[in-house]
Amino acid sequence: MNKVILMGRLTRDPEVRYSSGERAMAVARYTLAVDRRRGRSNDDSQPTADFITCVAFDKAAEFAEKYLHQGTKMLVTGRIQTGSYTNKDGQKVYTTEVMIEEQEFAESKSNAGGDYTPASRPTPSASVGDGFMNIPDGVEDEGLPFQ
Repeated sequence: MNKVILMGRLTRDPEVRYSSGERAMAVARYTLAVDRRRGRSNDDSQPTADFITCVAFDKAAEFAEKYLHQGTKMLVTGRIQTGSYTNKDGQKVYTTEVMIEEQEFAESKSNAGGDYTPASRPTPSASVGDGFMNIPDGVEDEGLPFQ
């Protein structure tokens, strides 16, 4: 099985091109910076990340072109594909890319680009000191969802 799940931030805006032929199709490439888990022996003060090239096609590529930009935190699933080519200097270059099957935002738009701070929890207006709400007189226990 070849299945990859990644969460990271785009290092720059996606590069989108359109194929030629009968049916032009969008192809988007972007790089995700994915944090590595640190082992006990690693220096905790040094953040580490892998920079993984992702490729999206057709509607997913059009989505990337329209909505993704540098710094966007994304959750993607796909498959790893390897390949190779010979560059202009005659050297063989090996490639590893993730072919995107699904992509979604990993944070809300309001949190994008800033540090995450959870919203404060509202305090119940009719609570007593033990954290439970008072049930008004005249309410039958039968109407409660838990019994």
